[in-house]
Amino acid sequence: MKALQITELNGPTALEIADIPEPVAGPDEIMIEVHRTGIAFPDLLMTRGLYQVKPELPFVPGTEVGGIVVSAPAGSWAVPGTRVAAYVHTGGCQELVATDPNRVFPLPDRLSFAEGSATPINYLTAHFALTLRGRLAPGETVLVHGAAGGLGVALVQIASALGARVIAVASDEPKRQLALAAGADVALPVEDFLPAVKDLTGGQGVDIVADPVGGDRVTDSLRSLRPLGRLLVLGFTGGEIPSIKVNRLLLNNIEAVGVGWGAFALPRPTYPREQWDDLMLLLEGAGVTPVVTDEVPLEAVSAALVAMESRTLVGKTVAIIRD
Repeated sequence: MKALQITELNGPTALEIADIPEPVAGPDEIMIEVHRTGIAFPDLLMTRGLYQVKPELPFVPGTEVGGIVVSAPAGSWAVPGTRVAAYVHTGGCQELVATDPNRVFPLPDRLSFAEGSATPINYLTAHFALTLRGRLAPGETVLVHGAAGGLGVALVQIASALGARVIAVASDEPKRQLALAAGADVALPVEDFLPAVKDLTGGQGVDIVADPVGGDRVTDSLRSLRPLGRLLVLGFTGGEIPSIKVNRLLLNNIEAVGVGWGAFALPRPTYPREQWDDLMLLLEGAGVTPVVTDEVPLEAVSAALVAMESRTLVGKTVAIIRD
């Protein structure tokens, strides 16, 4: 079967199309016919051996898919023909993948395979960040950095669906327009976002800063919080892992909160499905659809990851595995 392989840890340009054997599902696994695969930041890290999980070379990247169940364990809720989304960790960029049933989710009819493949990592992470880690309450104000990236758009949509006022921060005007289309109330440039936030909040600051970017903006992010505010640390797509002077937390009664969805969810077998059901109800009730900005063939995944690495990729790109 056709697959995209990482054969060397030399970055996204080293990806190769290959013909590999079909996987064999274990007795407790679900086999999925893959139609679309979400292109995610862990895939980029894996091309350089920088992700915490380091599969043996060669391996097939792709952490989230949308497709159709081919086979499932006896008694499973998923039967052959069921439309699903799944978090598969690796192996998504191939025509068939076998995975743990606890990481397979029913895909509502209103969502396409592309939209399903765009949902597991970004939307479950954003939901976990804002509800469990951020304790977001309706009427609070959320600032989202990197608001036009895949995770940023999910944060904007979910914060809005939860009743928050959303301030998006993005590096250029097309990205800011995407954030506004996703539901942000205001979109700001990265430069001088702190005084703009103070103006927008009457000098009070925001309740939550959701930051997947990291880098040198962390100090101004902390300064933009009102008392009892929370900085949600979601990643470091900017490349630099910043340091925080903890006296700022003490003096202003604010929090810096780590958000690691996988570290929390995967050791708790029932949690991902329970969270998925809550997420689908929230999106349906708010009339929200996961955003897919581009669909590309497997041959173009390398270019998409190069764009992700240079931070020029906008929104969420998914790979077309089959029509």
